Amino acid sequence: MIRLGVVGHPGYAGLPGVLRTLGELAPALGLELRFERELHDAVGTGALLEDPEKLDALLTLGGDGTLLRGARIIAPHPVPILGINLGRLGFLTCCPAGQLSTALMRFARGDCVKEQRMALNARVLDTRGVDRRQWFAMNDVVLHKGGFARMVKIAVSANGEPMATYAADGVVLSTPTGSTAYSLSAGGPVLYPTLETIVVTPVSAHTLAIRPVILPSSAEVTLQASDGPAELLVTVDGQVGTSVGPGETLSVRRAQGGVFIIRFPGTSFFATMRDKLGWGGLVERDETG
Repeated sequence: MIRLGVVGHPGYAGLPGVLRTLGELAPALGLELRFERELHDAVGTGALLEDPEKLDALLTLGGDGTLLRGARIIAPHPVPILGINLGRLGFLTCCPAGQLSTALMRFARGDCVKEQRMALNARVLDTRGVDRRQWFAMNDVVLHKGGFARMVKIAVSANGEPMATYAADGVVLSTPTGSTAYSLSAGGPVLYPTLETIVVTPVSAHTLAIRPVILPSSAEVTLQASDGPAELLVTVDGQVGTSVGPGETLSVRRAQGGVFIIRFPGTSFFATMRDKLGWGGLVERDETG
């Protein structure tokens, strides 16, 4: 039996139908389903997902945000993630909900690849240098000013060496996987997702000479703010985080293990870019209208 954890976003209208299909297919495919508590209560059958380390794979039902949440649930265990897209973009997921049956059958017979992605470990250190909070991030870690309409100065160091002081609205530290998320909208470069680097991208920098920087995965990047709001925010994968007070430090480095994403032969990163981000060129217009 394949022990398959299941997490999902209840906000998607198609989730109940997908869960029914999953329940019908599981016995024939040799899948032992283990649902996160909220889904378990809704489905009423199957086991409860309690120990991620004992899973053979994790199925996420939702969008990219659901997959990112799933990555935090299983971290730091090397459990591969099969993402089914119930939303619109679905950049990280492998296929839409309409292809669930085919995806599960291919997965069950081993017709898939496990693609390793680098992840980040983020820590907030208090004024004494003691860890106060920490997180696992698959996409990015952002230090920003929240709702304040003014810039903040953020001193950035790499492996203890001062790198730059950004006068900006914030700074994004992203993985190659996260390079197509917030970092991209802030002007950062697109990186092939299986590379191992840390991208430092300022948000709305107030100096034209300031540009994104790509650092080796071995770098430990520290950020400390000055001359701005009394309290900043750190946001991890756009979902969790905390406030950062004066004198506190945000430290980010490569996380152990990383994340394994399940892909199927015939799909590729560039095909996704063409499909999701319009890299296929301009859509031909009907000149007769």
